[in-house]
Amino acid sequence: MSDNDIKLSLLNGESEAAKSSADHLRSLYNFVSVDDSDVIVALGGDGYMLHLLHELLDVDKPIFGMNLGTVGFLLNEYSPEDLFKKIRGAIPVTMHPLKMIAQTIDGLNVEAIAFNEVSLLRETRQTAKIKISVDEKLRLSELMCDGILLSTPAGSTAYNLSAHGPIIPMNANILALTPISAFRPRRWRGALLSHTSSVKFEISEPIKRPVSAVADTIEVRNVSSVSVFQDQSYSKTLLFDKEQTLEERVLTEQFIS
Repeated sequence: MSDNDIKLSLLNGESEAAKSSADHLRSLYNFVSVDDSDVIVALGGDGYMLHLLHELLDVDKPIFGMNLGTVGFLLNEYSPEDLFKKIRGAIPVTMHPLKMIAQTIDGLNVEAIAFNEVSLLRETRQTAKIKISVDEKLRLSELMCDGILLSTPAGSTAYNLSAHGPIIPMNANILALTPISAFRPRRWRGALLSHTSSVKFEISEPIKRPVSAVADTIEVRNVSSVSVFQDQSYSKTLLFDKEQTLEERVLTEQFIS
């Protein structure tokens, strides 16, 4: 496949580094609109990539990201040379997001998509009390905690890792259920669930002990129950340099002390 056979579009974040790098790339390559492109090139950090995954949810184009942020776990190293060659040899990774259906104490239902995680967090000084069911079977009658999250493999190195949850290989078909500062049961460290599992969180004493639910960047306050499952109807494909695939990054992360 020649360079002329691939049509690229270019999107960038608002940082000065992303803007100046975008200007540099435009001086080297010809870019078309997103609608006319085969591959989207994205410049920014992990936050910007997460934003793009939501903004382009219904756009069926793979994304080749280059990192101009801090960590850049979901992006490749920024390198303007041989861009077409890198994209032709890139390894695709397809991700399916989580779907959150949250019900508030006022009876409002809110739906949102999460590529990283859905997290429940206490809103006040009092610990949350949460009942957990998996595939309609009660698994934990009461978790007293600051919160709990359900993470995708892509999100397992983000908030999940900070909460001492496990890092999950991208092809493992597993979700991580990780408590945040659990008080009771004190020794419960969470669970690994099949990606086909459906999880329901029910909030005990939701008025006295209010809880919010967050799907990536969408927050719903004062929830009474939250259901979460992987939504196979949505998929996004990221492209990674074959020298540093996402699977390799996940594996490397597990051996960092």
